[in-house]
Amino acid sequence: MNYLASIGSYSMMVVEVFRKPTKWRIMKSLILKEIDELVYGSLGIIIFISFFIGAVVAIQTALNLTNPIIPRSLIGFATRQSVILEFAPTFVSIIMAGKVGSYITSSIGTMRVTEQIDALEVMGVNSLNYLVFPKIIAMLFYPFAIAISMYVGIFGGWLAGVFGGFLTSADFVAGLQTDFVPFHIAYAFIKTLIFAFIIATIPSFHGYYMKGGALEVGKASTTSFVWTSVVIIILNYILTQLLLG
Repeated sequence: MNYLASIGSYSMMVVEVFRKPTKWRIMKSLILKEIDELVYGSLGIIIFISFFIGAVVAIQTALNLTNPIIPRSLIGFATRQSVILEFAPTFVSIIMAGKVGSYITSSIGTMRVTEQIDALEVMGVNSLNYLVFPKIIAMLFYPFAIAISMYVGIFGGWLAGVFGGFLTSADFVAGLQTDFVPFHIAYAFIKTLIFAFIIATIPSFHGYYMKGGALEVGKASTTSFVWTSVVIIILNYILTQLLLG
């Protein structure tokens, strides 16, 4: 029953976020601040992880191609499919759930503990719109980060494959072009947008409705990361079945 109550509270929170909007003059600066902190500030870790994920996928594929009949271009094909379909949109989103989600929960939770949210309510401001809406809009730019992740991941695979002596550059490029389905890119970005909404709202929910002091802020951050990751994994399965099944 607690889970059902939490789902209901979350749904009501999402609806309340879009009611009684804050003045655009104020909201504009809040959105730009969140874009800088949530998306731009995460590019470093996204590029770092993506590069080595692509490199590892290429090396592991190459080391498992022991049959001489199988073309080496399969390394490029496997790297492309792995990075675009799963690693870039899903794996990076789980990393972002830890980095961005914990930041969102702790920042909103600290405002709850220090009664800053109560002060906003007293002033007649819709605190949910003021705090959560800018984060949702900022995370709409998250697919651009995932596009960079895809490029860097494939580049990492090319670098590891070619300079590791597993295949030639021409073979890798041929593998990238083999049986390419443009909808796979659309599928990845559809997933990314939904994951972005989840990353922005579930941590906000745990931060906004937390009770207690500084210790509870830490617990809420951990809980929000766990549940955000669980929802991302479940939605990943559902979206894959709906869009590719």
